[in-house]
Amino acid sequence: MSDQTREAQGAQRMTEAGRGGGTVWLTGLPSAGKTTIAHALAARLAEAGRRTEVLDGDEIREFLSAGLGFSREDRHTNVQRIGFVAELLASHGVTVLVPVIAPYADSREAVRKRHERAGTPYVEVHVATPVEVCSERDVKGLYARQAAGEISGLTGVDDPYEAPADPDLRIAAHEQGVAESAAAVHTLLTERGLA
Repeated sequence: MSDQTREAQGAQRMTEAGRGGGTVWLTGLPSAGKTTIAHALAARLAEAGRRTEVLDGDEIREFLSAGLGFSREDRHTNVQRIGFVAELLASHGVTVLVPVIAPYADSREAVRKRHERAGTPYVEVHVATPVEVCSERDVKGLYARQAAGEISGLTGVDDPYEAPADPDLRIAAHEQGVAESAAAVHTLLTERGLA
C-alpha cells in the first residue's frame, strides 16, 4: 500500500468519525507529571465533547506488554505496541493521550512515522521536569528504591533518557501548575484543529 493510499484512508476515517482524532505523546522522566497532565487534559477535552482515551504506561505494561523487561529492545517493543494502539484509536476519531516515558528518540520517531504514514495527527510533548524535582516527588517510590540499591535501570538515573530535541511543545511542569500545563497542551491542540 502506498503512502498516498494510507493518507487517503486516514483522511476518510477522520471524515467518517466526524472530528478527526490524533495522538498526544507526553514523554518525560518518571514522576515528571505526564499522567497527571494527561488526565487533566482528558477531562478538559471530554467537557468539550471530544472522544478521549488515556493510554497509561503502567496499565499497558501490565496488560499489553506483560512479560517484557526493561532492556532497550523490550522498551522499544513496548513503545511500538503503544504507538500501534494509539494510532488505531486516533484514526477512528479519538484524541489519544499517551503519558509514557519512551526514553529513546528512535522509538518515539518510529511511532511518529507510523502516524505520518497513516495520515494520523501526532503531537509530541516533552514534560521537561528535571531529575532532581522528579526524585523529590518520587510518586511511585522508584528513586528511593534505586538509591537503596533495590532496583537498577531507572530512566534518567542509571539508564538513559534521550530528551526530544525538537518536540511540538516543551512544558516546564516544575515551574507551573497542572491546570496551566494542561491548558498549554490544549492551546496547541486547538491551533492544530485537534481540540
